Amino acid sequence: MQIPVLLFTPFRPSARAVARIVVFLGLLGPVSGELTAAGLEDLARPQSGRSMRATSTMRQGEVRRGGGERKLDPKADPKGDLEEASNYDNYRVPPGETHVLLDAEGPGVITHIWITFLGPERQAWAQQGSANHQEMLLRMYWDGRERPAVEAPVGDFFANCFGLRSEVISQPVAVEDADSYNCFWHMPFRKSARIEIVNESDKPISLLYYNIDWIKKDSLPDDTPYFHAQYRQEYPAQKGKDYLLLETAGKGHYVGTVLAVRTRSPAWFGEGDEKIYIDGEAKPSIWGTGTEDYFLSAWGLRTTSTPYFGVPYFDQWGIVGGKTSAYRWHVHDPIVFNTGIKVTLEHFGWISPDENPDFKSTSWNEREDDYASVAFWYQIGEPTFAARAPHARERRLPSLERLTVYARDFADARHHGAGEATPQNLDLYEDAHLLYRATQPEGAWIEIPFEIARKEPLRLLLNATKSYDFGHYQASLNGVKLGGPIDFYKTALANEEIHLLDFWPEPGRYTLRLECVGKNPVSQGYYLGLESVRLRERRPRVVDYGHDKDKDWRKERRLYQ
Repeated sequence: MQIPVLLFTPFRPSARAVARIVVFLGLLGPVSGELTAAGLEDLARPQSGRSMRATSTMRQGEVRRGGGERKLDPKADPKGDLEEASNYDNYRVPPGETHVLLDAEGPGVITHIWITFLGPERQAWAQQGSANHQEMLLRMYWDGRERPAVEAPVGDFFANCFGLRSEVISQPVAVEDADSYNCFWHMPFRKSARIEIVNESDKPISLLYYNIDWIKKDSLPDDTPYFHAQYRQEYPAQKGKDYLLLETAGKGHYVGTVLAVRTRSPAWFGEGDEKIYIDGEAKPSIWGTGTEDYFLSAWGLRTTSTPYFGVPYFDQWGIVGGKTSAYRWHVHDPIVFNTGIKVTLEHFGWISPDENPDFKSTSWNEREDDYASVAFWYQIGEPTFAARAPHARERRLPSLERLTVYARDFADARHHGAGEATPQNLDLYEDAHLLYRATQPEGAWIEIPFEIARKEPLRLLLNATKSYDFGHYQASLNGVKLGGPIDFYKTALANEEIHLLDFWPEPGRYTLRLECVGKNPVSQGYYLGLESVRLRERRPRVVDYGHDKDKDWRKERRLYQ
């Protein structure tokens, strides 16, 4: 790929940038004038207690680099001299180990947590890569209890799901630039507090920095509730049962939800209603109108971040394997319960005709998508919620791929036309993608062969790269055109799935061909980037109904959306 020339112009913020500034300023206090005044008024009142901090700062007598690492008393003085080691304010947490961030005696209230660490990609500081935040388990214990009050992957706790890094700008949680994890939930404790991160990856947590701010108190009111957050998942959501976010007995209030959904069917997953049962009622007295409505959006979800709700990640609409994460904070509208609460979400939505018994596309079908969540609540005493976070091995989404053919394995001249094809490493992928440098559309093509072992319903797709100097390419399978030309142009380098066909292929050999047919008028070239060709499984009910089993995909090409 060519290096773009950067033209410098006077700064003129976009409407979206201005909106983000307004939202960020809104984090200084609630949004309405009356509520903001009340929040600032509280700051003008006397504050009880004494401010404290637990931190990763380098301390006297510690060794953190060059082997022989040694951690001493966390209460030792900061190193604070002119040696460079004074700046070694981070830790490396090896696979399988637990790092304690805070171990404090109460009473007290944690008011702010800041954490950062390297991402999972290979880089100079971590040449083999690092753990991703889905593989780090965050646990918090109050008053010496055996069971953690908070148990969630670091990423999911901060509304960053799927092990992917996303920016979040909200009131209780802010992840600036997708790598600075901040939490402003207040977390009271009476006797003690311990916060730890368990590295459940086979790679280290690299350059772990943190500051945890808390206020030491003389006492706390007897009815002070404890903060809780619990992760759970269903891969896929259980048939015939609403997805359970939380069920606990006791008195408290529900304050937030983080939800991650990976679709296993085409079309829209989010028609299911939230159903909340208060104080042991048999029928939910709080019943919503749809998943996107619960997350305070309308007519679907899109990437956004606001003080009280947002969608940090939404990749593509209606595909098989699409990922969506959303958060909803009940800051001004906590859901209060006196003897117990049960929070559930239906997993209903639109579905493609081949997954419907009557071969119809309707808005109300029970879907079998992958769900994961974190429930946030305050409660007096100990909760009775039985869920526990599974190990990172089980938290990783199961593969949907029946066959993955990596394009980098077909860089030789037999598999491409005029131009050069070479593997290229990008941060977008764990391994190299294939970069095809075509200088003109005439005679420019690549071919990826593969073999299918048995007849079953599959989805054919490309895991592709898009960039500012990429061209238009026409896809075909064994000589049969699939849709129209694909535009691989994008202003910035990005990974995107391009879904081509739903079919029941006969066993045998196939060749996927991408032939250059031009370029976007603003593109700087005719290049092509391809990570892989994939055949993705369809849900078992597609086999059970068999609507398309005997149809010839060459004559009747379908892509359900």
